[in-house]
Amino acid sequence: QVQLVESGGGLVQPGGSLRLSCSASGSIFSIYTMAWYRQAPGEQRDVVATITSTGKTNYANSVEGRFTISRDNARNTVYLQTNSLKPEDTAVYYCNVKGKLLDLADFSSWGQGTQVTVSS
Repeated sequence: QVQLVESGGGLVQPGGSLRLSCSASGSIFSIYTMAWYRQAPGEQRDVVATITSTGKTNYANSVEGRFTISRDNARNTVYLQTNSLKPEDTAVYYCNVKGKLLDLADFSSWGQGTQVTVSS
């Protein structure tokens, strides 16, 4: 009932930047928290950054100061600006959106994932 479409991943050299986007559509009444996670091969999926409906943000220690999460509530879209990328940032990045459907049921939906590869 809620679809998420991600874009913006790719191959970038160390020190480079990428901007990831994730747009939600469907039977959405309201959106609470929007977040980005990442999962490297053989690793668990970890939270990278979160943003609440009021704009409060939180970041993993490993990306603090390099990544910025933002959201456009009118477009139900969340962004992740990634700067000063390092090889250890290489992973599949997933967005997660939590909120309420039109029937006021809670939902938590995941994007399909977008690959970010940092390599020279």
